Parts: sequence; C-alpha cells; structure tokens
Amino acid sequence: MKKDEKKLKKANSSFRGKEYRSYGRNGYFGEFGGIYVPEILVSALKELEKNYFKYKKDKKFKEELSFYLKNYVGRPTPLYYAERLSNRLGGARIYLKREDLCHLGAHKINNTVGQVLLARKMGKKFIIAETGAGQHGVATAAAAALFNMSCKVFMGSKDIKRQSSNVIKMKLMGAEVIEVSSGSKTLKDAVNEALRYWVSRVDDTYYVLGSVVGPHPYPTMVRDFQVIIGKETKKQIMDIEGRLPDYIIACVGGGSNSIGVFYPFLKNADSVKLIGVEAGGKGIKSKKHGATLGYGDKGIFHGAFSYVLQDDYGQIEEAYSISAGLDYPGVGPEHAYLKEKGIVKYEYILDSEALEAFKTLSVCEGIIPAYESSHALAYVAKLAPSLDKDKVIIVNLSGRGDKDIENK
Repeated sequence: MKKDEKKLKKANSSFRGKEYRSYGRNGYFGEFGGIYVPEILVSALKELEKNYFKYKKDKKFKEELSFYLKNYVGRPTPLYYAERLSNRLGGARIYLKREDLCHLGAHKINNTVGQVLLARKMGKKFIIAETGAGQHGVATAAAAALFNMSCKVFMGSKDIKRQSSNVIKMKLMGAEVIEVSSGSKTLKDAVNEALRYWVSRVDDTYYVLGSVVGPHPYPTMVRDFQVIIGKETKKQIMDIEGRLPDYIIACVGGGSNSIGVFYPFLKNADSVKLIGVEAGGKGIKSKKHGATLGYGDKGIFHGAFSYVLQDDYGQIEEAYSISAGLDYPGVGPEHAYLKEKGIVKYEYILDSEALEAFKTLSVCEGIIPAYESSHALAYVAKLAPSLDKDKVIIVNLSGRGDKDIENK
C-alpha cells in the first residue's frame, strides 16, 4: 500500500464508539427525524425508502451515478489553497472545496442527479421540487432534462424576484415554475405547496427534496448523495497536507452541503473541529434571522422532528436572511442530533458580515461566492487570524455568486 493510502486509512479508522455506529437507523438520529406526514404520503415514503436502499447497493445504479457525477457534474471538484486570502487574514492556511465549480454552480446537482436517476428506476413519470435560492430548482430542472422527465418547481414569489436569473434558467431547461404567494412567500411555503401537490400525484410523481430535511428517508438519502463532497475532501487534504485539517466550516440552512462535507469526518471529530454557520440576518434580537439551531426550539416541521423557529404557541416563525438558501425556519434532523451531542459546533453570521466576506473573496482570489457560502467565509475571517500558521481550515464553498450579484 502506498504511503498516502496508509495515511488515509488511518484517518478513517478513528471511531467514536457504539453511539456513532447506531445513529441514523430507522429514520431517527437520536430523538430527531421520523415520519410526520398525512397518511396518504406514508406509503409513498415507504416505497421510496424500499427502492432507495435497494438501489443504493445496486452495482449498475452506482456505476451510472458515478458516470454522471464525473462526466456531467464535473467531479471531483478541486480543493484549492486560497493563498492570498490566507495571507490577508493571517494565521491559518485556508482551503476552499470548490463546489461552485460543479455544473450549474452549486453542490445541489450532486443530489438531483442521484434522485432523478432513482425516480427513473422507480418508473416515475413526473418530477416536482421546491427551491429557495433557485439552485436546487435549476439543478432539478437540469437532471429532469438529462433524463427526459417532466418537471415542476415550486418557488416563493419573494424568491422569484430576488433570484430571477435562476428562474430563467429553469424555464430554459423545460421546467414549469409554480409561483407560491402564500405565507412568507419563501422556501418554507414552496415546500408546503410541493407537498400538497405530491399528495394528489403520489403514484406517478417523484418529489426531489433539496436538503437533508423532511420525513425519512430524505435526510439520509440526500446526505448520502452529498457525502461525496467530504469523501473527496478527505482524500485531497491527505494528498496535499499529509494530514487531516484542524477545522471544516460550512454554511447551514437545511444543511445538505454541510452534512455532505462533515459526514466523513464525524469519525475524526475529536481532532477535526466541525463548525456549521447559520444566518444571523439582521441580528438575533431583531428576530430577523435564520439561526434555527442556535435560537430555535424542538418541534415538528415539514414531516420531521428537529429544531425549528417557532413562537410560544408552536406556530412557525418567519426566517430571514439576505441569502435565499439560508432563509428557512427548520434544519435537518441529523444536524439537530450533532448539535445535541456536541459533535458539531453551530455559530451564526450577520448579513453585513457575509457581504463583507463576499467582497473579500472576490477581490483576493477572483472567486465570487454565493451569499450562502459567504457566511462560512465570514466566520473564517474571524477565526483564522487567531490561529497559528500551521493550522489548516477547509471551507466548503457550496456555490458561486452569479445569482446574488444583483442583490449586493
């Protein structure tokens, strides 16, 4: 065995014990997760669970998925040493996992290609999805076009206005964009409408959920499709540095990009600090934020038990963020579990701090990050100067900022 391969094997061998081995079974992460949906959807979710775990082990399915991830999505994505950014901030060396270089500019395509391929295997004819920032909608429209399937995307009217370029892209690829004008007119309401529609069409329609939220098996399935981010990252940093990083930092809305990069490092969480960064919006006291894990309460939302933003009567409160992708009052149940166990630390960043980081990376590296990713970068801007120069930070750059330029 080569020297680097031995190092990687050793890095993967660290283990947190029985608790780690058992979590995530039967749709629960500790007390979080589950299936809390109308009875009519239970059979559809059971069908999905059965087929997902069947095809997850199917050699042909895995080969097809690997083919499309390489030749369509553009994997593996680079792990890039941001030298100028590192020098500007001082302290630790900063690496960027370049998910912004995926086809269509974000990590979302990893999940949609996997799910639409699964939908085709299941014999479904129609695809539906929800979207906030538009990246999941664009990625779903692309996957549906790739596999020649009809597609509807539900999107809040507020998000349609602030992410108009993504709306154009979805329509160009043949998707029908359904405007949602109820409630806060954002991602929360788009999910509600998509679920209502799915109830009436479960026999021939597949719902491509965009994050590690919702009822089982979605949190597990979406994580599994996104975990390629962390697997690549672990191998790449071992090749480059010969060791694991000291920190991995990613933004958290629903939580798919973050769990994707964190998951392969959970076994190493005693030595690798994992930090998820939520949307602080205009400040916690203003109540205009999306810091669900930091300032939410336990409750049931969109089919699962997790942390949610809610009032004293259990009514869901409106989330806020300059970033449409973090403007969500819930979070994936696996993140809730990781918070409870202290395995991952969750912080928040204000809109103003994210905007500053957006500008800093653009100037320093010629890389324009998405507002979502800018939250993680802003946290790094606080952390890196306090660390020694031998420390290594990896930031999951989950998407590019084309969609956000008009809103800066």
